Amino acid sequence: MSSVDCSPGTRPRTYPRIPFRSFGALKYDIRHAALVENRKRTNKARIQHKRESEKEQGLSQLEIKDLHASIEGKEILKGVDFQVKQGEIHAIMGPNGSGKSTLASTIMGHPKYKVTKGDISFDGQTLLNLAPDARARKGVFLAFQYPYEVPGVSLSTFLRTAYNSVRQGGKRGDLGQEMVSVLEFRKLLKEKLKLLDMDDSFATRYLNEGFSGGEKKRCEILQLAVLQPKIAVLDETDSGLDIDSVKIVAEGVNKLVGPEMGVMIITHYQRILRYIKPNHVHILLDGRMVKSGGPELADVLEARGYDWVKKEALN
Repeated sequence: MSSVDCSPGTRPRTYPRIPFRSFGALKYDIRHAALVENRKRTNKARIQHKRESEKEQGLSQLEIKDLHASIEGKEILKGVDFQVKQGEIHAIMGPNGSGKSTLASTIMGHPKYKVTKGDISFDGQTLLNLAPDARARKGVFLAFQYPYEVPGVSLSTFLRTAYNSVRQGGKRGDLGQEMVSVLEFRKLLKEKLKLLDMDDSFATRYLNEGFSGGEKKRCEILQLAVLQPKIAVLDETDSGLDIDSVKIVAEGVNKLVGPEMGVMIITHYQRILRYIKPNHVHILLDGRMVKSGGPELADVLEARGYDWVKKEALN
């Protein structure tokens, strides 16, 4: 319907009829709009406060943005996004060939993998132009899925060299800081061996030579204890281990994890997550992060496998 203007000397004109709203309804609309706006401001302030608080606390953050990486021209990572802060434990899960180990190696700067798009940043600064040793000095650590054997180099010598390299890089002090003496480092190493319930004889053995699978993985955790990185990437630390060895390795990690260390655990299975409780679980499938959630997501994967995730990703 419409109203008609019949003023003298004018042609009749019609106007659209505006729907009637009561004064009470208008008051409700105004209050509702104000409430929505207030919530937006509150959420924005809360996010800003969280960022400022983390900055004040000096929390480091590893951030992956739209990461694409390839090897010999074949794209493996196809747009990965996530971030890990100090004090957090993230589990990256996925079937064989999903790109988990490629992700770990790319984060650490393995020259075999080429980043074709996206960024890897640490504390807001890109790592892409840094060599692996420089990334380690920044505070990023990678525990290998298959640790290398180094005949002729004792574990103690290797760890002291790595420790001094990290210190000289400014992670714990200024460039040019004095190197730790052999005696000082022996004392430190003995403390870490005791913390992880490892025999002192480990220190004099050649790095990983003749080590069992479990011993190699415990050696990686010992490196983690000595170097004390800000963010640690554990690439399938439970791979090839029996259940007793998994428990021992997990106990070692739990002794080290805390407010000053963030951990990214890459694994096929849920079993290590029975002993190391993650804050966040991500599923990597065909080079993409297709699902993220809390620790309960790992339980769902254990019960249902990966097929439902694949179907969901296709829809």
